[in-house]
Amino acid sequence: MKSLSESDKRHFEAAQGWLTLGNWLEANEELECIAPIARAHPDVLVLRWGVFAKAEKWEFAFEVAKTLVELLPDDASSWLRQAEALRKMPGGGPKDAWDSLIAVADRFPKNPAVAYSLAQYACGTGNLKEAYTWLESAMDAGGDKLKLIALDDKEFEPIWVDISEI
Repeated sequence: MKSLSESDKRHFEAAQGWLTLGNWLEANEELECIAPIARAHPDVLVLRWGVFAKAEKWEFAFEVAKTLVELLPDDASSWLRQAEALRKMPGGGPKDAWDSLIAVADRFPKNPAVAYSLAQYACGTGNLKEAYTWLESAMDAGGDKLKLIALDDKEFEPIWVDISEI
C-alpha cells in the first residue's frame, strides 16, 4: 500500500499523540485532516479503531476492524480488534467475540494474544475448562509473565485458584 504523504504523516502522528494522551476527540480531528484516500491506509485504520475504542463507539470500531480483517487477513491484531469490538458493542458479548476469534485461531497457533483473548472470552461465557486450556496455550506461547497478568485480570477471577497452580 502507498505510504502517507508528509502532511498526512504529521496529522497521523498528531492523532497518535492525542490518543496517547487520552483525548480521542482531538485525535479524531487530526485523522479528519488526512486526505480522504489515505484514510483507508491500514495504519490510519488501526488508529481510527483506537479512537472509536477510546470513545466506546464499538459499532464503529467493529466496522473499522472488519475492514482491517479484509485488508490484512493474516494479521492477528485485525482479528483481535474485531473480536474485542464484538465483545463490547451493544448486543454483543464474550460469546460473539469467541465465535469470531475461534474461527481463525488455527491461523495463529503461536500467538499468545489470540490464546489469551480466547481464554478471556471462554471465561466470560462460563466455559471455565476451555478458558483454562486457552490460558495454558497463551502461557506456552508467551511465557510465564502471562500467568501474573491473568492473576491480576478480573475476567479470570473464576479460575484464579486454578491459574495459581499452573
